[in-house]
Amino acid sequence: MRLVGENTISGMYTEVEVAELNSKFKGRSPDEILRWAVDNLHPRVALATSFQAQGVVLIDMILKINSEARIFTLDTGRLFQESYDIIDVIRTKYNAKIELLFPDLKQVEEMVNEKGVNLFYKGVENRLLCCGIRKVLPLERMLKTLDGWVTSIRRDQTENRANTSIFEIDNSHRGILKINPLINWSSKQVWDYIEQYNVPYNKLHDKGFLSIGCAPCTRPVKPGEDPRAGRWWWESDTDKECGLHFDNGDNE
Repeated sequence: MRLVGENTISGMYTEVEVAELNSKFKGRSPDEILRWAVDNLHPRVALATSFQAQGVVLIDMILKINSEARIFTLDTGRLFQESYDIIDVIRTKYNAKIELLFPDLKQVEEMVNEKGVNLFYKGVENRLLCCGIRKVLPLERMLKTLDGWVTSIRRDQTENRANTSIFEIDNSHRGILKINPLINWSSKQVWDYIEQYNVPYNKLHDKGFLSIGCAPCTRPVKPGEDPRAGRWWWESDTDKECGLHFDNGDNE
């Protein structure tokens, strides 16, 4: 078995090795977790971000570790202008290379021509189809080229994420390593970091947006609401996921 921290050619880790990693990094800081990921898996590891508050924190951390660290985002074609603005601000501030992933044009055209521009308002099935074409499939194309990916999810965001570990085997994507450095952080810790290190952030956060996705599918959150209540708010289901973070063979 490989030793924890040993450089590897492949990111395919066993359950035993992942358990060892989680034990070793329990209580360790996010930047220590990121350093391990970059030292052991670069360039076949990449940070996935939608440039929300927790995402820009990880961008700041990972680029301080390695200025060539890979960062990618999903451009669905329906993002807020403020989201495009923060991408450019981050690029300029850090001289960062951001890989933008786009959905397949033919698939988008066929979907919109058949079901309409705003199909997602007409039922969960349609919404998941739109998320699938615009987000999940581009993500899958990227992950096929990687041995590991870094996310900014936190346990306190949703019930679905409450039992997430720092390191996981992503069974939905060839068993590559999924790394969640901020899993134990709170929203306050995220914003404290942004203030301390003067990290640029999406200005929609100043307008009541706690979770930011596509423009037609996101609204500000009312006082006392769940942080992801602004996502797909017209749906009664509490399962507020787009399909990017389910594992173990479940539909994303």
